Amino acid sequence: MTWAVSDLRVNFGANQALDEVAMSIEPASVHAVIGGDGAGKSTLLKVLASLNLGQSGTIRLPSQNRVGYVPSSGGIFADLTVTENMEFVADAHRLRDWRPRADLLLARAALGQFGDRISGRMSGGQRRKLAGVMALLPQPDLVVLDEVTTGLDPVSRMELWRLVAGAAADGAAIVAATTYLDEAERASSVLLLHNGRVLASGSPESVVGSVPGSITDCATPSNRSLAWRRGRRWRQWHPDDGRADEGNSTGGGDITLEDAAIVFELIEERRSR
Repeated sequence: MTWAVSDLRVNFGANQALDEVAMSIEPASVHAVIGGDGAGKSTLLKVLASLNLGQSGTIRLPSQNRVGYVPSSGGIFADLTVTENMEFVADAHRLRDWRPRADLLLARAALGQFGDRISGRMSGGQRRKLAGVMALLPQPDLVVLDEVTTGLDPVSRMELWRLVAGAAADGAAIVAATTYLDEAERASSVLLLHNGRVLASGSPESVVGSVPGSITDCATPSNRSLAWRRGRRWRQWHPDDGRADEGNSTGGGDITLEDAAIVFELIEERRSR
């Protein structure tokens, strides 16, 4: 079954956290949510995790006990061992014969040897992986992950995404907010949020392909308000595809999802002036 929200609005007092957000969530797929700080990513994921934020709109989601959720921090019981954390999830969901699946997930997350370890004494990466394993243990229909890989080393990131990919292959719908756009580029669909509104959505290829104008690579941009650093050089967006002489300018090459996200945010900023 496809899950979805449409015309989703969330207000915190006078602050509108989400405005007219729409998202379709297919099973057996990974959906990435991207955007800067304050974009509304965590608020959207809390709604998808069936938390009551006083939201309005049309919302079609699985029952709360069929949703696995890892918030941006926490997600584990720090004073319990790894095994006790798994037992808590199993008891909460009334799972039977869960230990073989728990052992398999822990092994895939490189946590199989830490059953007796107090989880609060593990590294940050190990705690995030444990939180992911706990969310996946009940084999939920929808898995909601809020920046689970932020700050992790490359190996831990890879191990976590291997778990996520396995859950999607088993039929789960995955929604993951991420600050790493190389991760988002591997998702089936991407939702770009800015100030609580959707700026772009679709497959990573379609989002990149919908960037208007052109992007060049240059040593010195002609308009820094439309340019951003990449390494020692600059990328510059040309809204009307009219390219001034930027000095040592070359074609933009392959446009990345990061380029596209920046351009759509620039468009929104220009529109709101």
